[in-house]
Amino acid sequence: MALTDAAPLIVADELGFFARRGLRVELSREIGWATIRDKIVYGELDAAHAPAPMLWSAQLGIGCPPCDVLTAFVLSLNGNAITLSQALWQSGVQDDVALRKLARERRSRNPLTFGVVFPFSSHHLLLRQWLKSAGMDPDRDARIVVVPPAQVFRNLAAGTIDGFCAGEPWNSLAIQEGHGWCRLVSAKVTPGHLEKVLMVRSLFADQHGAEHQAMLNALAEACAWCDEASNRAELCTLLSARAHLNIATTALAPGLVGPFDFGNGTREAIPDFHLFHRDNANVPDPLKAEALQSALCEAGLLPPTSANPTLPRRLFRDDLYRSLVSSPTHHANAASSDLSGVTS
Repeated sequence: MALTDAAPLIVADELGFFARRGLRVELSREIGWATIRDKIVYGELDAAHAPAPMLWSAQLGIGCPPCDVLTAFVLSLNGNAITLSQALWQSGVQDDVALRKLARERRSRNPLTFGVVFPFSSHHLLLRQWLKSAGMDPDRDARIVVVPPAQVFRNLAAGTIDGFCAGEPWNSLAIQEGHGWCRLVSAKVTPGHLEKVLMVRSLFADQHGAEHQAMLNALAEACAWCDEASNRAELCTLLSARAHLNIATTALAPGLVGPFDFGNGTREAIPDFHLFHRDNANVPDPLKAEALQSALCEAGLLPPTSANPTLPRRLFRDDLYRSLVSSPTHHANAASSDLSGVTS
């Protein structure tokens, strides 16, 4: 997906970390998260940059045929923000109290509408959490719709949504173009939250162990490179290329280099806006997975009967991570292999 947190996949490809381990990887840019999930399920992709909650959707067959999936590698933590329209700001809705009042006034005739990028995503959970903290019922006081990341900015500009929760660079682009202002960022509200993972079918991990290991080690090196402050300006340039995000570096810099511009004259340094490697970011922590499953159940996204207590550890394989991932600077070689359709 055209998102800043696709960086590890793009870096591993562009800087030769995949090739150095004998892998020939084709990155495939997709239009939406549901497409990515379905292409994993049907075997059209070998691996995917995916929101962590998508694992439950695929495994349990919610919105798709069920498929055994897993992750042995977390690509990033944090990285999201809630952006509201400038029309709301200019009408005097500049805090949660005013927003709650407007939401209740409009509930029955023209409800406030917010976009999220996928139902099974940290974005959806963060938006619902924020609405509740502001004294609103996410299911009665607002309408939540699914909008692909690259389209949230256009929908906000067109007035078809009043706000959205998405990853960068789409918040910064909306703010720089004068269409939005940022209400909050996930790094400050839910610091260290699981964001994107490398999702694969369990069958792929079983049948292509050497390739899986080589891919994880290339990504570990890429994630470490992405988290070096001295590399962030170069990272903005890599991501901005037409073949990748095709977005100006000025829209990528706030989340990667800082300071982050909230709009309407507010800027703030947020060094942990994106975490790619530091603080054990890449470990698929089963405890975080258990907390995520609980949050999905609380939000009504998972039927209580499907929330098996053993499921988080089956989906988040820290044992595979620890057995397969070497030091990020270790350049292990794998048998030459083709991996088609790893998404970015």
